[in-house]
Amino acid sequence: MSSRIGYSKFANQIARLSGHPKTFLLAAAVIVVWMVTGPLFGFSDTWQLVINTGTTIVTFLMVFLIQNTQNRDSEALQIKLDELIRATQGAHNALLDLEELEQDELDAFRQRYESLAGAARKDLERGDQDTGSPEA
Repeated sequence: MSSRIGYSKFANQIARLSGHPKTFLLAAAVIVVWMVTGPLFGFSDTWQLVINTGTTIVTFLMVFLIQNTQNRDSEALQIKLDELIRATQGAHNALLDLEELEQDELDAFRQRYESLAGAARKDLERGDQDTGSPEA
């Protein structure tokens, strides 16, 4: 368990650092240095292979770090939304944990809310209010 916590902290730190402007400038500087050294190495295959290999490795590793932070951010957001639904009087608790449902179940919920939105728009066109609970 502690290795997972360690990885999460590491992934968070790297994700934060990779999005920093100084990191971008460092990466741009590496590219400039690589380009400047091209004539020194005669634009050889090895010279090209260095940048290709380096960027491939960095990209490969960053995919996993970014996915890890994205998964945790999404999960935290879903938990917060679930809490808002749970704590709101009149909210439908069936909406909790929707991300775990199958697509056809999600489609049924979406159709229900599209229907409610359409009815609310018609109410607005008639000059009525569109606030409140449709079930009331």
